[in-house]
Order: sequence, then C-alpha cells, then structure tokens
Amino acid sequence: MRRLLALITVLTTSLVSISALWAEDSARLQALTTLDETKQWRGVGRVDLGGRGFCTGTLIAPDLVLTAAHCFFDKHSGARLPEREIEFLAGLRGGRASAYRNVKRAILHPDYIYSSSDDMNRVAADLALIELDRPIRNFAIKPFETTLNARLGQQVQVVSYAMDRAEAPSIQETCHIIGGRRGVYVTSCDVDFGASGAPVFVFENGRPRVMSVVSAKAEWNSGKVAIAAGLKDRLDVLMEKRSQSDGVFRRSNVKPRKLSLGSARAETGALFLKP
Repeated sequence: MRRLLALITVLTTSLVSISALWAEDSARLQALTTLDETKQWRGVGRVDLGGRGFCTGTLIAPDLVLTAAHCFFDKHSGARLPEREIEFLAGLRGGRASAYRNVKRAILHPDYIYSSSDDMNRVAADLALIELDRPIRNFAIKPFETTLNARLGQQVQVVSYAMDRAEAPSIQETCHIIGGRRGVYVTSCDVDFGASGAPVFVFENGRPRVMSVVSAKAEWNSGKVAIAAGLKDRLDVLMEKRSQSDGVFRRSNVKPRKLSLGSARAETGALFLKP
C-alpha cells in the first residue's frame, strides 16, 4: 500500500497545481450509445478474454491492436491466457460490433514481467500488440495514429469499456496529465475495471492520436487517477519484436513523434492500484 502511494507521489512531484486541474475536469464519463456518437471512435474496441473478463484495445493499423500487457495473464495462476480464446470487437455498441476478429498472436513488451514488484518498471512496460487473424478494412473503422507529444498539465481524453458499461464505450473528454516520469503518466481520468489497455488521446491538428495506454486506476489525494504507459521507444520495440518473431521484417506505418515530458486485480488479470 505504501509502496503504491510512493509511486504516485514520485510521479506527481513536478506539478503543484493538481487541485486546479481536477477542478477543470468537469466533464464526466459520457456513454457513446448512438451511431453518431461512436462514429469517430469505432477503432476502439473491447478485447474479450475467453470468458475471463475483458480489456480495451485500439486499432493502430488494419491488423494491429494496441492494449495493455497485463490483460493476457490469468489473475489466479499468473499463466498466459490462450490467444485462441481472445477476440477483438471493434466499435462494440449495444451488443453488436462493427467488426469481429480473432487473435493470431499477442506480442508483449519484452521488459514486461507480470509478477514484478517494481511498480514503475511494470507499468512502464505494460504494453502489448494484438495481431489480428485478418486485417480490418472497413472505411467506417479507421486506425488511430500515435504520438509521443505529452506535457505536464496537458488536456487528454480517454475512451474505454469498463465494469457496468461493457456494452458500449464511454468517453471522458476533459482530463489532464498531472504527473509523469520515465514514460509513465498519471492522469486525472476516471477509469474502472475493464479499462485496462484503453487509449489516452491527445488532439493534434484536430485529430485524436494515442499518446499512452491505461495500465491502472487509483484513488489519490481525494481524487481518481489513471496511470498510463507512454509509447516512446516502447512501441518501436514491440514493432521490432513483431517483425523478428517470424523472420520477416515489416516496416511500421505507426510513427510516433517526439516526447516533451521528461493491489487489487480484476478477474481478467487486469492490474489496478488502490492506494
């Protein structure tokens, strides 16, 4: 308990006006239940984990979904979940998805250790790619671009599925980066069980781009926070691991850009911090 509080404290020491930023986060979670509301976000989907629960994932290429590494472990045994039992439901709304895909393989960041006691390193490497069995080529489901642009105090958005809102995504349009270190961010976003792997977006030139992935939730300093893993260097490592695993080099069309910011578990095995 104290160790988790210490992690969040370390991540937020560089920002003094946390209370002011929370006061600005007046926009609460909004369910995206209509076709028009979900139009921009159909590349976000639910990752079903073979009846053991679910996480959230984001399409970043026609055949690649970005999510959290810890989603692929059984909470009781710590064993990897069988990939054949996992399914990606793009744009799930009202029990129907815009596309259904099985998983060819899951590629976890090589530094991720599920049982690690080092919170900083575990969260920092909590990233994974899902290679789909077939690309999603649908004009209505567009992959999201990624970015490394992030700064303290920056406004972000999060789109996620979660407990009690599993059949449709929800969006929080206004939350902020309130701390960060070594590519791990603390945001004032409101997430819950099932939001593991959810994309944290920033808007650049009017377009949403994924800047990090939700790894954990916490309550800290009388407010809810979400801890997220940034993409700098790590997404490149995942893409390289993907290309090497079958001996075929693939040049990624996922191009992050520069960075400026320098225990309870759900049934899915999803990691959440509760200081």
